[in-house]
Amino acid sequence: MPPAPTELVKLVEASLNDDKAEDIVVIDLAGKTEIADFMVIANGSSQRQVSAMADHLTRKMKERGLKSIATEGMANSDWVLIDAGDVIVHLFRPEVRVFYDLDKIWSGPGSEDVA
Repeated sequence: MPPAPTELVKLVEASLNDDKAEDIVVIDLAGKTEIADFMVIANGSSQRQVSAMADHLTRKMKERGLKSIATEGMANSDWVLIDAGDVIVHLFRPEVRVFYDLDKIWSGPGSEDVA
C-alpha cells in the first residue's frame, strides 16, 4: 500500500536532505487546487545533482509502493518535475528556480518553509 500524502512528504524531505538539496520548501495545497495535496520545491547546485536527486527520490518512492510516478525534465535536469499523485516535486538549478518563481505563485497562507 502506498504511503499517505503526509508520509510521502516526509520521505521526499528525507531523500532531498540526504542528497544535500538546498532551499527545500513544502507547500500545503489544501484548498488551493485539486491537483495534489503538497508541492515540494528544492534546488540542486548543478544539473548532475538535480538528476541524482530525482533518480534517488523516484527509486525510494517505488520502494515504498508507489506505482505511477511521472517524471519530466530528466534530459536537461535544469528543472525536473516528479508527479507522485498526492505530492508534486519540483527540483531546480537555482537560476531556473528564480526565473519560474513557483514559490511565489503557490505559497501564501498555510505554506511552510522547511529549509
